[in-house]
Amino acid sequence: MSLPLDREFDPCHGTPVSVAPNVLRLTASNAGPMTFHGTNTYLVGSAKLVVIDPGPLDQRHLKALLAALDGRHVSGILLTHGHRDHSDLAVSLQNKVGAPIFASPRYDGPMDRHLEDGSRHLLGDTDIEVIATPGHSMDHLSFALPDTSILFSGDHVMAWSTSVIVPPDGRIRDYLASLDRLMRRSETRYLPGHGGPVERPQPLLRALRTHRRMRESAVLQRLAAGPARVGDIVADLYRDLDASLTRAATLSTRAHLDDLVERGLVESTGDRFRLTPAPTPPA
Repeated sequence: MSLPLDREFDPCHGTPVSVAPNVLRLTASNAGPMTFHGTNTYLVGSAKLVVIDPGPLDQRHLKALLAALDGRHVSGILLTHGHRDHSDLAVSLQNKVGAPIFASPRYDGPMDRHLEDGSRHLLGDTDIEVIATPGHSMDHLSFALPDTSILFSGDHVMAWSTSVIVPPDGRIRDYLASLDRLMRRSETRYLPGHGGPVERPQPLLRALRTHRRMRESAVLQRLAAGPARVGDIVADLYRDLDASLTRAATLSTRAHLDDLVERGLVESTGDRFRLTPAPTPPA
């Protein structure tokens, strides 16, 4: 199926870009197959700011971030999840501005306070609602600005690409449930961890869910032809894949296989997978 993706994006590396009232985006210079043009850091608020996803451990990005803060008070450093391109700069920024680090209870890095699902926090002059959206990783959170149309979607929903499910930390079942959860919400503009805004999230959420179900069906069809290793399945399902994206495709395919094993539809022996044989009917 064709996903409604949008890859048009000017990262303006090192320069803060206004993307919503009292929201600036600063994109790190860590472009790559998994990060697109780089990781987005968001500065939210006016006189007192919240920083969402400080980014990778990059002194250039830290310098640009401190310049964008322009001496304003930072009330909190929020992490959507613990992947290094989003979280590694958190402690360095904390050492500069003295702000506490907030993250999921499932995050295993340095932090000062857990963010519980469904909780609301007034940090400086910014009201933040926490929505647990595991799937890409088990510690993934999204952040809504109540009484606005804005949701910070991290790596869960992005305009430029599908989200990579990274097992064993990420799980397909959790990812689909998180998509369903966001479909029941009212935000109409998502600000993701990479790339530009998602301007029509509901059609994209539905398309992403359908895409994953179609990938699952394709994996099952491939295994119907005989046992296979993960690499064999990736080669068959992604015939025109750019070599730089092989790792991402392999991770998500493995996540599908793990889910199918959990559901009893597939079984594994060593590094090979096969469909679970149908029960033999009684004689």
